[in-house]
Amino acid sequence: MSTNQLINEALQKLINGNERFADSKSINPNQTIERRNEVLQGQNPFAVIVGCSDSRVPPEIIFDQGIGDLFIIRTAGNIVDDVALGSIEYAVDHLGTPIVVVLGHGKCGAVTATVQGGEAHGHIGSIVKTILPAVEKAKTQSGDLTNNSIKANIGLVVDTIKSAKPIITAALEQGKVMVVGAYYDIESGEVEFIL
Repeated sequence: MSTNQLINEALQKLINGNERFADSKSINPNQTIERRNEVLQGQNPFAVIVGCSDSRVPPEIIFDQGIGDLFIIRTAGNIVDDVALGSIEYAVDHLGTPIVVVLGHGKCGAVTATVQGGEAHGHIGSIVKTILPAVEKAKTQSGDLTNNSIKANIGLVVDTIKSAKPIITAALEQGKVMVVGAYYDIESGEVEFIL
């Protein structure tokens, strides 16, 4: 199977899984003792999900996937730093994972806090500082500032991942990986992919 077919198949698995979840028709695949035994010798996730730490946004559930299917990095505001980028690089370079999805969501607390401003104590300030460029970008748009900031943040994180040298940039140039954004509506349960 070509890399392009792998990328399209991975994206379709995510779309189909989310449709099942949003329609309350989850099948909870790959969650058996047989699957646990199958992945004992190694993993072969078909997608990397860079998601938010928010407890309302569990990727395996909203994409109706199971053990060994998704390689997940979760941080508040679905932001990436060098450690997160290294994790993504590992999945792409060593595991051959063909798609990276940056999954933002409605009512994101990290983005909302950044929009509202004020003092961020402790290490929370580093989260706010990372999200602030998205808020500044969203201020130039019409519509809801928080929602626009969430979507701008998704786009900026996608750009950060796409520009990660040398591993991700090389994989993109060779057509081995696709990096896309996605927005999860926590009310409807639906994910909208931003290609």
